Amino acid sequence: MMPLWTSAEIAKATGGEASAAFDVAGVAFDSREIGPGDLFVALKGEHADGHDFVEKAFAAGAAGAIVSTPINHPHVLVSDTMAALEELARASRQRSSAKIVGVTGSVGKTGTKEALFGALDRAAPGKVHRSVKSYNNHVGVPLSLARMPRDAAFGVFEMGMNHSGELSVLTRFVRPHVAIVTAIAPAHIEFFGSEAAIAEAKAEIFEGLEPKGVAVIPFDSPHLSALRMRAARYTGRIMMFGIGKGADVRAVETVPAGNGGTLITARLPDAELCCTIAPPGEHWVSNALAVLAAVEALGGDLAAAGLALAEMAGLPGRGARAIVPVAGGEALLIDESYNANPLSMTATLSQLGKERAERRVAVLGAMKELGTRSAELHARLADSMVGKVDFAILVGPEMAPLAQALDKGISHAHVADAQAATDLLGAEMRAGDAILVKGSNSVGLSRLVAAVTGGDKD
Repeated sequence: MMPLWTSAEIAKATGGEASAAFDVAGVAFDSREIGPGDLFVALKGEHADGHDFVEKAFAAGAAGAIVSTPINHPHVLVSDTMAALEELARASRQRSSAKIVGVTGSVGKTGTKEALFGALDRAAPGKVHRSVKSYNNHVGVPLSLARMPRDAAFGVFEMGMNHSGELSVLTRFVRPHVAIVTAIAPAHIEFFGSEAAIAEAKAEIFEGLEPKGVAVIPFDSPHLSALRMRAARYTGRIMMFGIGKGADVRAVETVPAGNGGTLITARLPDAELCCTIAPPGEHWVSNALAVLAAVEALGGDLAAAGLALAEMAGLPGRGARAIVPVAGGEALLIDESYNANPLSMTATLSQLGKERAERRVAVLGAMKELGTRSAELHARLADSMVGKVDFAILVGPEMAPLAQALDKGISHAHVADAQAATDLLGAEMRAGDAILVKGSNSVGLSRLVAAVTGGDKD
């Protein structure tokens, strides 16, 4: 097999000096993720120095390393390992003939990225590369690019941000042929002040578009005009996806499917497609339309994309569903523990209300980075819970305004942390329950999910 990188290629890309000849099959900066034949990049962070883990990386099978201090193993010596990773990313992008897609948005980034990967991989098995986990920041994006196989036909990269200017940098690494904005919501509003400012920051993704690239934007968004104006600065090719008339990729009909998903008829500029979207919820209809728009823009196989959407399973922390044995029967647990903001909370609570269950339980963790609007936005969730939630467990001090708003309505308990929520849910679960678990990742509700389902902790 052709190596991912040779030591000579690494040295040329980074301006470093190779101590010996070696080939690598993968790239990682976390010694815990090193596999046989990988390249270990010894990054220096605020809390740890990767050079302290060099021996651990080679014990795990590393074939070489990028370091700024000489070591007694095959390596490429550079002055700055982070800068070297960035240069390796640029070299990977430059040598690749793959069609590249960048994905951003306040909600739905990872789900859309995974669905698009599945759609493209269905038609070109083994030829599609994507960023894994949520490697979408200033380290994760270069790493994901550096990992892209030289013969990849497609690359799908997630890009995130919580400050203005961050996407501007990331998109110039990725240089997408297609740039998707999924949806705009008050995530990280603490750092922006308004949703309009968040929309402007998300629109930075268009700055990296390749010539004749395509911008894919949400037609039903209140920020449509701003997104179109920003996209038009960088491309004349804009595709809008949504429900409303006027969208280029539009769901003209949606019907609940027997498996909890949605059967849609999607109308595209030159085709019409009827397919099932396996993950439940209206937000997944939107994600799927963005995927179909991207496949259309890439000249891909729409029929294969439809099949992939029908087969897609829920992702851990982002909609995975598990049947949990309880006294007298079973309960359904819906794992949305990875992240939360007001828009995604409302969408998943709406879906919870549609679940067939004896009782609907919501375990809701605090939404972080909402700044001065935190109390208001937490309290507003009460309206989204009416008629959809029978019992709620609210986790974290930020949830106090919601607890107060629910005092004369929905039965609820307010607890301090994830461990207290785990203990309470363990005592409260009943046969026939549908249990939604959702909160910002830092609340730690993934540990609750692991405890209840018997899975691994994050």
